Amino acid sequence: MAKRAADSVIAIQDLKRSRNELVAITSRDKALLETGVKRTSNLFSPIMLLEGHEGEVFGCEFHPEGEHLLSTGFDRKILLWTVYDECENVSMMTGHTGAIMEAHFSTDGSNVYTCATDKTLSIWDVPTSQRIRKLKGHTGFVNSVCATRRGNPTLVSGSDDCTIKIWDPRKKQVVHTLDNNYQVTAVCFNDTGEYVVSGGIDNDVKVWDIRKNEIVYTLTGHSDTVTGVTLSPDGSYILSNSMDNTLRVWDIRPYAPIERCIQTFMGHQHNFEKNLLRSCWSPDGTRVSAGSSDRFVYIWDFSSGRILYKLPGHNGSVNDVDFHPNEPIVLSGSSDKNLYLGEIDA
Repeated sequence: MAKRAADSVIAIQDLKRSRNELVAITSRDKALLETGVKRTSNLFSPIMLLEGHEGEVFGCEFHPEGEHLLSTGFDRKILLWTVYDECENVSMMTGHTGAIMEAHFSTDGSNVYTCATDKTLSIWDVPTSQRIRKLKGHTGFVNSVCATRRGNPTLVSGSDDCTIKIWDPRKKQVVHTLDNNYQVTAVCFNDTGEYVVSGGIDNDVKVWDIRKNEIVYTLTGHSDTVTGVTLSPDGSYILSNSMDNTLRVWDIRPYAPIERCIQTFMGHQHNFEKNLLRSCWSPDGTRVSAGSSDRFVYIWDFSSGRILYKLPGHNGSVNDVDFHPNEPIVLSGSSDKNLYLGEIDA
């Protein structure tokens, strides 16, 4: 009987201790919240993990309106997710028979453009999640795709078959073919859609006049394969990513000085995997970002070239990044099959 009474006393003491500890923990959490870093976005949490891909994620991008995002990669699926609340997977598009290397929303957000190792490009209708065009013509892996910003969309693609092709998506036809001497790994249009910028395994960034089917000028400086080219929001600059572990900014305005490279960013890494790491601009053009094989997301200040953020979390090479169009949120996709959404300072 005495033993039972003693056990009861011990149990009550343990319960009181547990309650006291719980109160202490709650108070500490409250204090942390009161003195913690102020939230800068409407994300459900400062960091959100998106899981669902069955292979490496090669591409990710926010919808122009900022409510949704897409991701794609080795598993040949294009997944659409909500950005807010629980970041749910709301749609899936399938049809490619090879790894999808790059994917972008159209300017109005109604379509998605993709390219893949099955040597084709595809155009998808976002509301119905159905493929509405399949563009054939390349004879090698298609590494990159991009659309014009203005007017009726025109597509450009770059391939391992050493060609750059211009497409009219309404007619499923190749409008122009630009012959390059080396495999093309990255392409984009200039702001007016009159020129195409390309990068490849010859280490050069080339600017093509698609009306004359010729190179206007070549931007030299990288010492290894160019893995991504991206036009700045104002259309004045090109951001290029290279396996030489540098990002470079090039002035592509008509009357720019002969030395067009105006900024070089360093810190991120490429490794033996030789993934086509992409890069991006913030909507206001004041920051640039790129993934890295060292599993970090890097963000630099455009003016000073200083690293502002080196963001951890991924367990594999970070292959693509994007800035939210309206809020200080960064999206990243990785070879670890996951995506992260994270808020940064405004």
